Amino acid sequence: MIARFIKNIFVATLCLAPGAAFCQDAPKYASVIDTADRPRVFAPGIFSTPYSEWSLSFAPDGQTAYSSLGAIYWTIICSKKQNGVWQKPQVVPFSGRFRDTDPFISRDGKRMYFISSRPTADMPQDKPQRAMHIWYADQSANGDWGTPHHLDSAVNLAGVGNYAPSVSAKGTLFYCSRRKGLTGMQSFYNEWLGDHYGPAKQLLIKGAAEIQDPFIAPDESYVVFLNGANIMISFKKDGQWTEAENIGAQVNDGGGNSSPSISPDGKWLYYSSDRVQGFYKRDLTKPALNYDQVVQENNSPFNANGNILMIPIHLPKS
Repeated sequence: MIARFIKNIFVATLCLAPGAAFCQDAPKYASVIDTADRPRVFAPGIFSTPYSEWSLSFAPDGQTAYSSLGAIYWTIICSKKQNGVWQKPQVVPFSGRFRDTDPFISRDGKRMYFISSRPTADMPQDKPQRAMHIWYADQSANGDWGTPHHLDSAVNLAGVGNYAPSVSAKGTLFYCSRRKGLTGMQSFYNEWLGDHYGPAKQLLIKGAAEIQDPFIAPDESYVVFLNGANIMISFKKDGQWTEAENIGAQVNDGGGNSSPSISPDGKWLYYSSDRVQGFYKRDLTKPALNYDQVVQENNSPFNANGNILMIPIHLPKS
């Protein structure tokens, strides 16, 4: 998610830096997206609107979805599918006050991880934290989300922001952060040791200048992530991560991408993009737009604010 705010500066810096091979070399494409497939807009008017949306996550049955909405006050919203139609979203019960974003639903559907500026219990409750930290909320038997809890200090360091949590089936927590001594946004993971998290370890993948917005497979067999403005993938083979591969030219077409995620059935890649080309183009055979038409155009989903896109993907079964 944070990529939408920093990608232009960061990519420009990397492309100007000596030895910035990933800006110069031809991309190495992964064979996970058919060349004939093209992205489509996910749930237009519901999850994809004239506003900024990102970070889509589903309940295990795929019938409830969560995402982030907003420019200044990031808010987590939720929609349920009824008779095949996504319903009007609602703000989740604990959101709508502080900045909350990047929801991730656990593989069993019983816990939501997210990041927030909300204060911890030992802080004044009317002042947000400066750094975004990872929190979680558990789902009760009636389906409501309970009181958010702050993750421990093995994950959340004082004054350091964390983003884009993703959790494997065995509980390993992946996320990205800016850390002293490291270039750009990098990713980390903490193993779940039964009653607490182990120390943070950096996720290292050859061919990736940065590793941002990591989405880990349920069995940790692959990770999808952002490198600059491009969505990449790496597979785990013999306990090691393979060299980063470009997810595909259909996805990485020069637009600003962020927040990749995979559907619970493993068949769809979702991501946020400011892409307009291929979805909207002015008809230059017609007269110039008047004011009302310009306003109407800017009130469409394709006004360069982020929308959630989707495309079929072929991945190893977890």
